[in-house]
Amino acid sequence: MAAAESAQLGGLGRQIPDALRAPRHSVVVRVTHWINTLSFLGLLVSGFAIVLAHPRFYWGEAGGLGAPSVLDLPLPFMRGGPSGWGRNLHFLSAWVCVINGSVYILSGILTRHFQKNLLLSKTPLAYNLLQKFTYLVVVFVLLPLMIWTGFAMSPAIVSVFPLLVTSLGGQESARTIHFFAAGGLTLFLLVHIAMVYLAGFKNRVRAMITGRAAGVERT
Repeated sequence: MAAAESAQLGGLGRQIPDALRAPRHSVVVRVTHWINTLSFLGLLVSGFAIVLAHPRFYWGEAGGLGAPSVLDLPLPFMRGGPSGWGRNLHFLSAWVCVINGSVYILSGILTRHFQKNLLLSKTPLAYNLLQKFTYLVVVFVLLPLMIWTGFAMSPAIVSVFPLLVTSLGGQESARTIHFFAAGGLTLFLLVHIAMVYLAGFKNRVRAMITGRAAGVERT
């Protein structure tokens, strides 16, 4: 009966298998995903404001106008401009991201989400090999590196844990690494959005909101 119905609707589009009609994302995954989306947008906006205040990057402990730099962005200096509110928003968004990410990783470990859906899953409908690898690099390499370098730029934290910054070569080194890691995360976000669109934007977004994907996907 199901096969006959699928055959009759063959001209209307490719039907989503029953496996995809079941909940695909847990409540924790969905909630943390959207919180992380908002906090990451806050980090992007505020981070750009901070960079505009001084779009030059150095290596070592100190840097400033006149000091040799490793990267000069073709952006105008806005010293004393938006970096004040930018730093406040960046600080708030960063802590939201850290707490939210910790909940997600802890839940993923306890529920074996990473093991079942990323390491052991062989279905191409959820993630292909490159997507799996990239996702794991983001969760377990880029995000921890962002947190580490962010802490290394905090005088209050460094005063208690100086190894955070000395192991990186200095605060300016931490800032430079932080910038490049942020660039990697931004690239991942753009590719992620493109992949969601190509895989069927409405169904993928619906799955991340309701936990279910139903209907006809684009072929």
